[in-house]
Amino acid sequence: MHGRRHSTTSNPALNRRALLAAAGAAALTTACGTAAGRPPGEVALHGDNASWDKPIAAAGRRMRTVAGIELVPLVIPSVESFEQIVKSSLRTSKTPDMLKYWSGYRLQDLARTGGIIEMTGQWKRAAARGWVDPKLRSAFTYKGRVWALPMNLTYWVFFYNTEVFAQHDLEAPKTWDDFLAACKRLKSAGITPLHATTDGRWPAFIWFMEVLTRQDPRFYQDLMNGRGSYNDPRAARAMRTIVSFFDNDWFTPMDMSHDDAAAAVVHGKLGMMPGGTFLTPNLQAAGGKPGADVDAFVLPMADPRARPSMIFESSALVCTSKGPDREEAVKAAGQWLHPQVSEAFTHTLQDGCPNPLVKPANPMVEGIARTVREKRLWMLNRFWEQGPPELVESTVDDLAGFLLDPSSYRQVLRRMQERADEAWRVWREAEKV
Repeated sequence: MHGRRHSTTSNPALNRRALLAAAGAAALTTACGTAAGRPPGEVALHGDNASWDKPIAAAGRRMRTVAGIELVPLVIPSVESFEQIVKSSLRTSKTPDMLKYWSGYRLQDLARTGGIIEMTGQWKRAAARGWVDPKLRSAFTYKGRVWALPMNLTYWVFFYNTEVFAQHDLEAPKTWDDFLAACKRLKSAGITPLHATTDGRWPAFIWFMEVLTRQDPRFYQDLMNGRGSYNDPRAARAMRTIVSFFDNDWFTPMDMSHDDAAAAVVHGKLGMMPGGTFLTPNLQAAGGKPGADVDAFVLPMADPRARPSMIFESSALVCTSKGPDREEAVKAAGQWLHPQVSEAFTHTLQDGCPNPLVKPANPMVEGIARTVREKRLWMLNRFWEQGPPELVESTVDDLAGFLLDPSSYRQVLRRMQERADEAWRVWREAEKV
């Protein structure tokens, strides 16, 4: 799960509540129905994404050989209400043992409930063996303690068709000017240069995140953590840059899905597609071969004086305090980052791995990992995991509105800051409790 799916409406909060009311009972029944426990030697791992079933099952089988415990994937069917269902169950005695969750502020929100188990010891043991990239720790930390282990490591990149680039005398851009020049050349050749979309709702943040982190990554960090303002000229500059892409007619229609965009890249109809390396299977399903006819690059810095950076995303492996199989769950979690388990999971998933000792799943991911290592890129957590969850939800809706009406960017920025002022006030008050 990389965000929740529903259409942007004039009142998304009401729409969200309506969906939760309709789906909540069924999802809660499913979640809690499995909370009586599994047979000895099995632990259920609840998630929100059916596409993770095979990777988790593969890791679970490998886990049995190294820890004597098998992980069994279980999907809570209502994607819309996953977070709310989890939080509700943590207040009861019927809670899932293990969860695939989000890092950052969404994990902090879960830690505040007191319903999940601290993982600092497991993290330290994994780090001592070289099983985890230490740069990821802050994404799983709350008040100095670690509350989850990283499941995967998604790099946020731009996918492109190597054959199309070669045909038009283009290479993966090394500078921001190279990137703009590639957009111009592709457009002149009749190829839509860039994918942007509001399909599925959550992708509305992608372009603001990508542009802002290349113009001023330090400001991105400040803004996402409540130390900056959407009324700052740097936020407006990022929005104007995106508006200029609209003015140049560089974007796809806003309802083009990631599946369709991946196929368009593979078939030479789309120049570049921003997204996480979790989209690798989408490219493969369309016939692409990662590292061969399709590849990826990290978007170059727009300000060469800024610290080179890129976005990452990493799901959180969480153990609950009241799960019926919690002892086995904690034991299994301690082996999640074992090289054999991590390899089985990430190679089936075709994504990056938080364990640096694991060989990359494919040549494309290997190339990105090498870029991160050689250029010592500053790894910044994804927009969705940054800031109080309800603020992120409303800001995503605001950014979707901007993408559908680019001329509204000034009003959108003001509205986002008004929401941010209130959300951060509430968050900080809760911190005092």
